[in-house]
Amino acid sequence: MIRVFNHYLSTRTVLLALIEAMVLFQSMVLGYQLRLAEFSAPLPLFDAALFTVLMLLAMTALGLYEQKLERFRTTVQRLAVAYGLALLAMSVVFYLFPETYVGRGVMATASVFALGGVLLLRMIFFRITDIGLPKRRVLVLGNGKEAEDVIRFLHEGERGRTIQYAGMYPVIGEREADEPERRINHDQLGRTVRDLRVSEIVIAVRERRGGVLPLHQLLDAKLAGVRVLDLSSFYEREKGILKLDNMRASWLIFGHGFDRGATRDAIKRLFDITVSLGLFVVTLPILLLAMAAIVIESGRPVFYRQERVGQGGKPITVLKLRSMCRDAEGDGKPRWAGANDDRVTRVGRIIRKTRIDELPQLINVLRGDMSFVGPRPERPFFVRQLVAEIPYYDVRHSVKPGITGWSQVSYPYGASVEDAIAKLEYDLYYVKNHSLFLDLLILIETAQVVLLGKGAR
Repeated sequence: MIRVFNHYLSTRTVLLALIEAMVLFQSMVLGYQLRLAEFSAPLPLFDAALFTVLMLLAMTALGLYEQKLERFRTTVQRLAVAYGLALLAMSVVFYLFPETYVGRGVMATASVFALGGVLLLRMIFFRITDIGLPKRRVLVLGNGKEAEDVIRFLHEGERGRTIQYAGMYPVIGEREADEPERRINHDQLGRTVRDLRVSEIVIAVRERRGGVLPLHQLLDAKLAGVRVLDLSSFYEREKGILKLDNMRASWLIFGHGFDRGATRDAIKRLFDITVSLGLFVVTLPILLLAMAAIVIESGRPVFYRQERVGQGGKPITVLKLRSMCRDAEGDGKPRWAGANDDRVTRVGRIIRKTRIDELPQLINVLRGDMSFVGPRPERPFFVRQLVAEIPYYDVRHSVKPGITGWSQVSYPYGASVEDAIAKLEYDLYYVKNHSLFLDLLILIETAQVVLLGKGAR
C-alpha cells in the first residue's frame, strides 16, 4: 500500500494507472503523427494530456480501478462507456476553446491505439502481477476474537492477490499470566517470523497490560524490517475505517491526523464553491425537470426542508427535492428510511436512485452550512440516540457535513443503529485523514455511485 496525502492506495492500482496514463498519452501523440504524417511537427502535448486525464477520470468513475476481478466483457463495456464520457468532455472543451480542437481522423486513430492498448495492457499486467508481485505476508499476534476477525478478513474476497495470511502466534491472556504451565515461550517469535517469511505483524489483542505482549521480540522484528501494526492502524490502512471495537482515545490523541487549519479550511471552501457552482449550472435542466415531475405526480411542495445537525452540533436546515408522499411522517415520529419504503413516490424512487434529490443541497453548500464532501448530516432525533449508544459519534461533527462523503461511497445505504456504527467508522476515517486529494477521490467515486446506481434507496 502507498500512502498519498494520508490516504492509502493499492500499489498495484497506482502502478496500473501510471502505465495506462503513458499508454493513453502516447496514443494521442501517435494518432497525431500517423494521421498527419508529420513526425517532426510539435507534439500535441496539451491534447494528449487532456485526453489522458479525462480517460483516467472516466475509468475511475466507472470502477475500472477497483480491486476485484471482473469478466473481460464487463471491462470492455465499462471502457467503452468511459471513452464515450471522455469524448463528450473533450467536445465541451473544444467548443469552449476552439484552438484546442483535434480532428476526427486524429481522434479516431488515437482511439484505436488507446482502447486496444489499455485492453492488451490489462491482460498482460494482471497476469504478471498475480505471479510476480511480492505479497505481504501477515502474522497475526493473538488468539482471541480480534485475531479471528483479522484472519477472517485476510481470507475474504481476492485479498490473496496482494496480501497473505502467514499464520497466528498466540499470546497469554491477562488471567493466564499466573499459570506457569500455560505460559508461551516468546523467544520463538523471531524464529517464527523468519520461518514463515513474515513481512508484517498485526497485534490483534484487546488487553496489552500484564506482560501480554512480547515487546523485546517485537522490537527485534521491527529492527529487522518487519512492519508491526496495531489493529486500529491495520484496519485504517486495509479498509479505510477507524474500527470502533479496537480504538483507544490515546491512539486518536497522539496519532497523526485530525489536522485543521486556516489554509486547509480556505482551500476546502474554495473547492466547495467551485464544484457546487459548476455542478449547479450543469444539472439545472435536470433539476427543473425533476421539479416538474414531482408537481405532476403529487403536487406541491417540491422542496423538503428538514432540520439536521451540522458542524459543532449546531442545527441546520437541509434542502432536498421531495421524494416521499406529503404525509410521510404524519404521526410526527421520525423513522429510518428502509429498502422499498412505501412512503417513496414513483418519481421519488428515480431521483433517489440517481441522487437528483440531493441537488438542492448545493444551496446549503454555497451558504456555508455544508461542505460538498463530508459526513452526511443526521436528524437531531437520531443524533441524540446515536450519541448515547455509539462512542465517538460526536467526533463526526467536528467538520462540516457534506452532500457526499467517504461513508456514502464506501458503504450501502444505512437505516439502523448497526448501519450507523459501520458508517461512523468510515466518517471517522475521513475526519482523521481529510484532504483535498481525498475530497477529489470521493467526488470521482460519487460519480461511480450515480452512474452505476450503487447504494441508493
